[in-house]
Amino acid sequence: MDKQFIRAKYLIETRHPLEAAAGMMAGEQSCGTFVRVPGETDELRARFSARVDSITERETVDKPALSGAKGPKSKDAPIRRAIVDLSWPFENVGANLPNLMATVAGNLYELNPFSGLKLLDLEIPEAFGQKYPGPQFGIRGTRELTGVSDRPIIGTIIKPSVGLTPEATAEQTKTLIEAGLDFLKDDELMGNPPHSPFEKRVEMVMNVINAEAEKTGRKAMFAFNISGDVDEMLYMHDIVLARGGTCVMVSINHVGLSGIAKLRTHSQLPIHGHRNFWGAVSRSEVLGIDFQAYQKIWRLAGIDHLHTNGIRNKFCESDESVIRSIKACLTPMLGGYEIMPVISSGQWAGQAVDTFQAIRTTDVMYVCGGGIVAHPGGIAAGVRSVQQGWEAAMSGESLTSYAERHIELKQAIEAYG
Repeated sequence: MDKQFIRAKYLIETRHPLEAAAGMMAGEQSCGTFVRVPGETDELRARFSARVDSITERETVDKPALSGAKGPKSKDAPIRRAIVDLSWPFENVGANLPNLMATVAGNLYELNPFSGLKLLDLEIPEAFGQKYPGPQFGIRGTRELTGVSDRPIIGTIIKPSVGLTPEATAEQTKTLIEAGLDFLKDDELMGNPPHSPFEKRVEMVMNVINAEAEKTGRKAMFAFNISGDVDEMLYMHDIVLARGGTCVMVSINHVGLSGIAKLRTHSQLPIHGHRNFWGAVSRSEVLGIDFQAYQKIWRLAGIDHLHTNGIRNKFCESDESVIRSIKACLTPMLGGYEIMPVISSGQWAGQAVDTFQAIRTTDVMYVCGGGIVAHPGGIAAGVRSVQQGWEAAMSGESLTSYAERHIELKQAIEAYG
């Protein structure tokens, strides 16, 4: 068997010579340290050292992006940015996600030669796919469960975020699914609080969903937030499954890789991955992890859906970044591992055409809050307006032209646009 490698791409910022800085990265994250140590033979270094595969210099900057960096003895050394590609022998790590992350995204961030360092992308050997089964349902399985095959899966978030009783949540669910929504989800702030015990909330919501499914043949998907300790998550998953639920949601950054991997081996339902806290690891141009690398790790761990934001969102992410994120989720990985992007954050019918023109697919969840429930014609009209926005997108017609023949879309444009 050919020797396999883990490969990672970084953006770095440093005053040090680029070759020396990249060498420090490779040494720190493999068998090296700041001095040679007993047992660190030439043979060991040859077999296990990380390699610097390439360095591509970019621009210089006037001042360091981050504080705390230490430069070389020359105070006049320029602050340079570069793209650095490193690789590690697979045998350094094995098929182990936490140790993979410790290798490619560990102490690197604290090395004092750097005033900026960001993991941009990863190439993961096939051996990881032999251990981690990845998404169980993905796009196809989610479409089968929702019965939606020829357009985006359209959904919303139960609001207020916290404070609703189980009875009030069930009542709101009834209104939303009768209006024609495919997908609903807990807000990430709603877990198992005293004012809305999880088991009772699931029971009451699923009574509504199951009754509507019996009446119409359409069963809405509800992603219940089961984030918690591992045993707690498995228990709550089983409650949802027993009540006929078809999805569970997890705050992936707070539950962690091992928590998701364990849930994946247990789960019989799609895992909806909520990325709250994402901004803390991505918002800086020169610190953290880019979505391209991030989504690959969580795909391996086993989530089926992953939030990406949407264009013209309420957060700080640019439209260009959002489109790259959606396309990253839709790019094949390890011969499969398909994952459904969840477009959300300030979305309404008005972004549908531009989104479709950018991604050229309907294999997404399109989740709107106020863009549906605050529609001047009511919730059902809000649902229709979003469906009409995507009908316009898929037909190649402009939003305003399509709205002339569809009152709900016209009202949405007047209200939001």
